[in-house]
Amino acid sequence: MAEGSAAVPSTELLEWPKKDRRRFLHAVYRVGDLDRTIKFYTECFGMKLLRKRDIPEEKYSNAFLGFGPEESHFVVELTYNYGVTSYDIGTGFGHFAIATPDVYKMVEDIRAKGGNITREPGPVKGGSTVIAFVKDPDGYIFELIQRASTPEPLCQVMLRVGDLDRSVKFYEKALGMKLVKKVDNPEYKYSIAMMGYAEEHETTVLELTYNYGVTEYTKGNAYAQVAISTDDVYKSGEVVEHVIQELGGKVTRKPGPIPGINTKITSFLDPDGWKTVLVDNEDFLKELQ
Repeated sequence: MAEGSAAVPSTELLEWPKKDRRRFLHAVYRVGDLDRTIKFYTECFGMKLLRKRDIPEEKYSNAFLGFGPEESHFVVELTYNYGVTSYDIGTGFGHFAIATPDVYKMVEDIRAKGGNITREPGPVKGGSTVIAFVKDPDGYIFELIQRASTPEPLCQVMLRVGDLDRSVKFYEKALGMKLVKKVDNPEYKYSIAMMGYAEEHETTVLELTYNYGVTEYTKGNAYAQVAISTDDVYKSGEVVEHVIQELGGKVTRKPGPIPGINTKITSFLDPDGWKTVLVDNEDFLKELQ
């Protein structure tokens, strides 16, 4: 074999992310008081506490919350590091979103429980969709979006990026996502791209936001990553490495099992430094049992 020819990936390999069984599993982020956040999410948002684990030897605890079982729904994975009560969210992380049939009623309920409403319910600027914004006890923003019905209420993770076209290409090529919607709003000097594995109202999407002229953001130390499922972390990892060479980014963990749990994963940063973890489908289901 000629030297260097192995570096050219096959068409079959590059098509793999589109054929793979992928979905958003969870968003991971850090909180200063686990019980306080669980109480807020269950009482104000109507989430269910799905599981909780304490790892004293590593000095942290996790709680998983969502609107349905982890086998089929996107959930939040909260991390509490012993003794750490606050974090810096940074300027790059935007918000999570929850779809609900009645935003006005949800806001009333949240307000009655002492929640912090940062934008009153009403139609989005220049549109008809009713939205509101709420801040959780750690300062994470949740957008509430009015939708008649949805199979996945936890429906968005919004991240700010410095080059929208580059990010869209990265998530299409490295993760097999589809561009489900793109909106340019010159009046307010921003553009958004919704990336996902199905239409926006059917599933969770990644909302990438580009603010005109802003190429860099601070990441802080609060939001960590999204996890996405795959049938083959090794093959997926190979694709990611190739796309990173073309568009930028960094592999932070080569494909392989996590010591102690044996779930196979790989993790990497996109060109803006946002982290994704790919998790083996079968190993993930075993972990839940």
